[in-house]
Amino acid sequence: MPKTKFQEIIFTIIMVIVMVYALVVYNISLDKGGLTNEVFYIALGELVIMGIVGFILEMLIAGPLSKKLAFRLVTPGKDKPIFVILAVSAMTVCLMCPMMSFVATVLFKGVDSQLVSKWIQTSVMNFPMALCWQIFFAGPFVRWIFGHLFPEKDLELAAEAE
Repeated sequence: MPKTKFQEIIFTIIMVIVMVYALVVYNISLDKGGLTNEVFYIALGELVIMGIVGFILEMLIAGPLSKKLAFRLVTPGKDKPIFVILAVSAMTVCLMCPMMSFVATVLFKGVDSQLVSKWIQTSVMNFPMALCWQIFFAGPFVRWIFGHLFPEKDLELAAEAE
């Protein structure tokens, strides 16, 4: 896990790319009635704007708040690391899913008298996908990538240097 602000930014960038791309692919597939090869290409275009929004929301709101909420349930250093990871991951999804669903609703479904209904439906459709993708795929994959970019010995040295 990240030990410095720089590492936190790198971790967040990787996680946002993996999560946002998957959810954009998912949402386009829902809109088109199924997954096709074209969806992967279309999703790359949407990844830019949604990735930027996701990074900003994660760094400014969801990241700090999800840790505060998770640490009401678990204690780092006392509880098993997997429980801490799962608590933070679940809280992050609980915060990011409605926020990102709102942005996607406004950008891709328009603002009209049905905005709240569209937002709730989008959030409800996205939540199971976001939670499962985060817990079972994106989280482990991004931690694996991060572990290779910043091996644990490097993380310990970086923490001592600060």
